[in-house]
Amino acid sequence: MLFTAGRCQAVIALLMFAAGMAGGETAERCFTILHTNDEHSALLPTPYADYHPEEDNPSVGGFARLGRVIGDIRLAKSEAGEPVIVTSAGDVVGGSPYMWLIPDGEAPELTLMRRIGYDVVTIGNHDFDYGPEVLAQYYRTAANFDTGHDIAIVSSNLVIPEGHPLGDCGILDTHVVVLDNGLRLGFFGLLGKDAAKLAAVKAPIEISDPVTAARTAVQRLRNMGAEVVIGVTHAGFPEDEAVAKAVPGIDIMLTGHFHQMVMDPPMRVGQTIFAQSSAYTQQLGVLELAFNPVSGTLRVRNEETGQPFHVTLDAAIENDPEIEQALGEYTEKLNSMVSRLTGGAVAHIQDMVLHTDFALRATAGRESILGNFVTDAMRLVVSDKIGEKVDFAIQANGVLRGDVKPGTMPYSLNQINFYDLASSIGLGTGYDGTPGYPLASIYLTGNEIYRMLELSLLLASYADVFFLQLSGGRFSYDPSRLVLFELPFSLMEGARMPVPSFRAVRTVERFTGSGPQGRTDDAYQPVSRGDKTLYHVVCDAYILSFFPRIADMFPVYKVIPKDRHGNPIVNRDAIIHSGGGELKFWQAVVAYALSQPPGEDGLPAMPNHYARTGSRIIQVKAYPLVLWTIPVLMLLIFCVYTAWRIIKRRISTGEIQIW
Repeated sequence: MLFTAGRCQAVIALLMFAAGMAGGETAERCFTILHTNDEHSALLPTPYADYHPEEDNPSVGGFARLGRVIGDIRLAKSEAGEPVIVTSAGDVVGGSPYMWLIPDGEAPELTLMRRIGYDVVTIGNHDFDYGPEVLAQYYRTAANFDTGHDIAIVSSNLVIPEGHPLGDCGILDTHVVVLDNGLRLGFFGLLGKDAAKLAAVKAPIEISDPVTAARTAVQRLRNMGAEVVIGVTHAGFPEDEAVAKAVPGIDIMLTGHFHQMVMDPPMRVGQTIFAQSSAYTQQLGVLELAFNPVSGTLRVRNEETGQPFHVTLDAAIENDPEIEQALGEYTEKLNSMVSRLTGGAVAHIQDMVLHTDFALRATAGRESILGNFVTDAMRLVVSDKIGEKVDFAIQANGVLRGDVKPGTMPYSLNQINFYDLASSIGLGTGYDGTPGYPLASIYLTGNEIYRMLELSLLLASYADVFFLQLSGGRFSYDPSRLVLFELPFSLMEGARMPVPSFRAVRTVERFTGSGPQGRTDDAYQPVSRGDKTLYHVVCDAYILSFFPRIADMFPVYKVIPKDRHGNPIVNRDAIIHSGGGELKFWQAVVAYALSQPPGEDGLPAMPNHYARTGSRIIQVKAYPLVLWTIPVLMLLIFCVYTAWRIIKRRISTGEIQIW
């Protein structure tokens, strides 16, 4: 075939056009994901005692700083023509006193997140802290604010009964976002099995199998043309990894729930990229990504661009003025509530309430400074309020949200303010709908106290939230004696079924002194295993809610709350009332803090004996279980052998006839 010059030029032009089209089609499409998780109503920097708007200080976090960083990144990326998506992996609420505004019809966290420019959030277990009906009201309240930016609530394994108000809040199974560069991102959300178990008041909402829900969601998103599929999950890496391995086609999983699992750099398992930031909005996660539409591959660009995977929200970041102003309006409402609920003892969340030379540590898996302080508060404040001696007070680690650290700046040195203290102890709500778990007065036998401690230690070996702090006594235990052996099946996700020994707790003793425990050489009285004496116990509604479940799931550990006469008592009737309302756990702790003798600066001073731990919950090493199980087995074998010999002799003599 002959080509003329004109025909050659036309062919060359056609080839160049085709090459240009192909080059444009294969060009990577860049985008950035900004992500947080487990915000827990942490709208202010912590420790808030150190925060100062005009001074360099060590406080970290806060929504005003978060808003500034996200706004700055959006602006810079916009100038570069790169889209930005902002996500949250759940537990938006459940921590600081700002969540107390929710039952009053406010939605401070999610409303501010809409102002900041979040695009996608999922639901965590603590988002159910006030129940699904209040959560529905919360979502509607946030949606009714004109923030100029919409937000998608995505949860793919939430099973909402027909007619329930949560089903009318716009919660999505899946969500597709089309970026300005044409890239289609598909989102699904999951609440993990472990997290779902900790959502104590989610009924009648149920949680379906995450793997099944993820498989359906991924297929639906692909059918909708999603090029990149992103799971925003409140489950934690172990569960998310299992989902990603079971469900092909998940490109990214932005996860939360386990606060300590910060991924820097992100992890990759197979084709899936996993990322998680720190809790309490102390950092903002940043993922710079590039997608190749021809190969379908996704890569992380942070190392080549020099962008850190996390930006710490410290004092070097100025506040966003719009977010700061909106936050100030919520703070005014919160101050009014706090003043009312403390009878005027605290007028502002920034008021200093305690002087201490040491931090109130909430140490995992053992006796803690914070645990001793708050359980003493429960025992002594309740005794004072009802005029009756309390023998034991118990509190679960799951209700203690973290260390309470005193200030370190000249204007805050060794001082703790109300906000920092209340943020560690302010979870839950009561039957009256007001903030905080109410305290409860019950009676248990000595034997039931042994059972309760045994179960706490067994469950705490799988999840620290179940570990019990104690006032009014002490106990010793051997952790190596918790379990005789494990069966090759499980009632708990990710663990074999343990066969408990019921002999891990070695001794229990009741404190017979008065006042705080640990000030002097305290006197104790032994409580024997099998003791049927009734002891007066104070706990909160959170712990109380587990007793019926324990009776159903672990009958051998059954504990029945009773009144002083030994009659079974329903949970609601056990709640303590004071001043016309329920006495809350946080109110007892704040009252106890304010009751301490003043120090040189005029603030209540933390007693020095709380700086030491180890006298209430004592680990010991007893004889190995095998040393007493072997004699028992030998005795059993001897008995069986002896019985067999007797039966054999009687058969041979005709005393026993066999047909």
